[in-house]
Amino acid sequence: MTKGISLHIGLNYVDPNHYSGWDGKLTAAEYDANDMYLITKSQGLQPTTLIRNEATRSAVISKIKTAAATLAANDLFVISYSGHGGQLPDMNGDEADSMDETWCLFDGELVDDELSNLWSTFKKGVRILIISDSCHSGTIAKLARSSERARTEFTPKCMPDEIASTTYFNNKEFYNSILKSVKDVDSENIQASVKLIAGCQDNQYSYDGTFNGQFTAALKRIWNGGKFSGDYLSFYKQIMNLMPPEQTPNYYNIGQANLPFDSQKPFSL
Repeated sequence: MTKGISLHIGLNYVDPNHYSGWDGKLTAAEYDANDMYLITKSQGLQPTTLIRNEATRSAVISKIKTAAATLAANDLFVISYSGHGGQLPDMNGDEADSMDETWCLFDGELVDDELSNLWSTFKKGVRILIISDSCHSGTIAKLARSSERARTEFTPKCMPDEIASTTYFNNKEFYNSILKSVKDVDSENIQASVKLIAGCQDNQYSYDGTFNGQFTAALKRIWNGGKFSGDYLSFYKQIMNLMPPEQTPNYYNIGQANLPFDSQKPFSL
């Protein structure tokens, strides 16, 4: 029988003790995680949330590793993240822009190279869906730098440059040990089929909102309580049509091609 596991990460705050006094305040990221939990639960997956101080580096990595050890071919793993995106200097030479990109978890940043290594631990034929509502999330398996910001009253989900540099300097030994030793995994060496629907392009910001982030709010409208009936590409395109031009969602695949996965209704076991 096909199994499905999902993990939903949301942080309205991070630990200022790690982030140089910055608490990363957002309004709706934790609502995003709870709503994604409800969507996947309605489709028969076994969901878990990691909210705020629960969403530590070790907890997120442990949950992903457990899913990798548990799931077999044709099983589904969904992971959603809503929070700030960050940047660290590339120390192993695998980034064209000389920057590694991160998810800002409660007690530290999770580096994009760490994520690609985690995807490579899943068995052949496992389906992985990543929903990322964070800045610079166009290719969250490998992110890129941003240079554009829209005029909006909502907070961008991006760690400020000064905080990013100070946090790295204050924790340099910790981050350097990761940045020097963990390299990106080539897509062809990932045996699972990994699909990303991201909140914005690489040169854009994702924005917070009142009840949901702007991207998650659009996703919920298109999902329409499960009434949506198209495939993943159609789902993405309809979400994109609801978004303003300064925040354009992205869609792409890495790992092994999987045409049946492509043609399924999102979140389907």
